Amino acid sequence: MASKLNSRFFTRLILPAFVLLFVYSTTLLYTPSGPANKSQIAISTPHPDPNPCNIFEGKWVTDPSRKPMYDETCPFHRNAWNCLRNQRAHMGRINSWRWEPQDCVLNRVDPEKFLGMMRNKNIGLVGDSLNENFLVSLLCIWRVADEGAKKWKRKGAWRGAYFPKFNVTVAYHRAVLLAKYQWQPKDSVLSDGDGVKGTYRVDVDIPADEWANIADFYDVLVFNTGHWWGYDKFPRETPLVFYKAGKPIHPPLEMLDGLKVVLKSMVAHIWEKFPEKTLKFWRLQSPRHFHGGEWNQNGSCVFDEPLEEPQLDLWFDPGNNGVNKEARLLNHLIQEALKGTDIKILDLTHMSEYRSDAHPAIWLGKKDAVAEWGQDCMHWCLPGVPDTWVDILSQLIHYHLGSG
Repeated sequence: MASKLNSRFFTRLILPAFVLLFVYSTTLLYTPSGPANKSQIAISTPHPDPNPCNIFEGKWVTDPSRKPMYDETCPFHRNAWNCLRNQRAHMGRINSWRWEPQDCVLNRVDPEKFLGMMRNKNIGLVGDSLNENFLVSLLCIWRVADEGAKKWKRKGAWRGAYFPKFNVTVAYHRAVLLAKYQWQPKDSVLSDGDGVKGTYRVDVDIPADEWANIADFYDVLVFNTGHWWGYDKFPRETPLVFYKAGKPIHPPLEMLDGLKVVLKSMVAHIWEKFPEKTLKFWRLQSPRHFHGGEWNQNGSCVFDEPLEEPQLDLWFDPGNNGVNKEARLLNHLIQEALKGTDIKILDLTHMSEYRSDAHPAIWLGKKDAVAEWGQDCMHWCLPGVPDTWVDILSQLIHYHLGSG
């Protein structure tokens, strides 16, 4: 009798408990836990945090201990941006500012560790001279880990370097519109005298030759365009004329409408032709800081301090129709074109808007340069703000590739 009771007790109470325990443990062991969707997370904090971190939002803080990693002797300098050699005022102050994201940590890049992680990989930048400005900072910083770095210029690259210690190539492909464009004499498109000297034909569906064949070479790419999309570069007497499938687009497009079509076509080309494994970034606009007029209207940027937060909208909000309004306007067009792609946005605009103090301005290293070209309130002193861009890009690359 006792054995029967024990049997019933086991069947009714103990056995169900074991079954429940088995099911629960199996669920824990086999619940899918795939990798985090990295496109939704910019950077993780040093301690695990379920909230995404936006490394692009923050503030500049003074840090007297912060010193540049390179000086005026870096062999990859471009003279007009070599503000140390050109004796730009307040360079110590310019380089004492540190970007502090509001909810995460931005570490200074360790060139040795970073290039070690990138061993046997290549990094490319494609776009206009602001990406070249970026490149010079990259090369000078990473050269700290490999003084044997040599100049490199192949595969359509405008300039670059090879780091033999790590078998890493970093190069810039100059393609200011991204799409292919070429000069056309007036009589090939227009017939009547209306002040037009000729036109620049832009094939919206054809990438510029300089980067058309690099899809299989680079492991990381940074694209940009925008600074040439203005009437200062292509005035009414030498306008852009847009073509598609070899024929002029009708009705003719105004410049910003043409930019929209080019962005759509170039993004589609990248999506179709570049391997999914390639880590792709699109750097948003680098803000200009012309004060009192455009570059050719005595615009100036001889400032000693960064702008304050309340000043930013006054300088950059398109609604104020100021001389520096185009960055935010173009950013909107670029972000629309990138929706639904695997191209990651490198939003360096806001953090750079503060830094009115960090342009070459009148210190251009060439006699009469200001009289001929005006102050440079578009590019950045080196060392300077682009060095922080390098910190950000390096940390993002490490986040996306470091565990691979």
